[in-house]
Amino acid sequence: MADTLTSWIQKFLEYLRYQRNASAHTIRNYASDLRQFYSFLTTSPGGDPRPAPELEQIDNLTIREFLGFLYQKSNRKSSIARKLATLRSFLKYLSAQGVIHANPAKIVASPKLENRLPDYMTVEAVTDLVEAPDTGADSGKRDRAILELLYGAGLRVGELVGLNLGDLSLNEGLVRVVGKGRKERLIPFGKSAAEALEAYLRVRGKSIRAGSIKSGEGAAAAEAVFLNFRGGRLTSRSVGNLVDRYVVRLSQRLKIHPHTLRHTFATHMLSAGADLRAIQELLGHESLSTTQKYTHVSVEQLIRVYQSCHPRAKKKGRQQ
Repeated sequence: MADTLTSWIQKFLEYLRYQRNASAHTIRNYASDLRQFYSFLTTSPGGDPRPAPELEQIDNLTIREFLGFLYQKSNRKSSIARKLATLRSFLKYLSAQGVIHANPAKIVASPKLENRLPDYMTVEAVTDLVEAPDTGADSGKRDRAILELLYGAGLRVGELVGLNLGDLSLNEGLVRVVGKGRKERLIPFGKSAAEALEAYLRVRGKSIRAGSIKSGEGAAAAEAVFLNFRGGRLTSRSVGNLVDRYVVRLSQRLKIHPHTLRHTFATHMLSAGADLRAIQELLGHESLSTTQKYTHVSVEQLIRVYQSCHPRAKKKGRQQ
């Protein structure tokens, strides 16, 4: 029944928020995936509405049909794998609550993912991007601080927009971040980021004076480090638009988004000799295997340098 399914989806999201301490970003993704699954269940192939099945009627065939639907919609394999992981978690929760007898998603195989290496920028390119804002303007001071901190501390964009004033220690060059699973970590940032933050914080108060704090955000928004120019907390989407805007200004045809700066931070640290476990701590990765993908990037970079620089790296035609 539709009411039963929607109510259990809501209970599951509340369970993630209050018992699993999942981040707001994670909850949004789970909610989006489950809404799409619900829409699939309640819409016929012809587009007409149909009643939702009983929870016990959702079996492995239902889930495979949903994955087939996603393939037809040209979803990437990584996106499909994430949606399947969401269903596994949701149905595992229902099984633990005694609502269903078993988790049918357990026997559905995940799509084999492409071995995609993370995108990253050269030192020259990231320097051009970070220094692109016009710091003669208040908006440029804010944007420079955002870009410096994304690259200088390797933050996720959700972590950056979630920062409060009390999380910054400019004297020590440290920022306290609440990452995935509500886990806290302290991350150092360099002199360039500190100077950019100091310059921005001197004009930050103008955002609050120029417009009232958004209703419903109240004091929480007033504590936010990065504000929009209506006095509200900056959103992840706004930061993405900000990065796009500067890339366009630089006339670079690169697929750069806020997460690219995080990948670039890790790649440059590793290339400069940083220990993999230190990078793991800085990025807030739970598993070292997640961080190890950067070793592949570093090796690829070394191979390119070797092939372009070593006199015997390139094959030459045999002398007659």
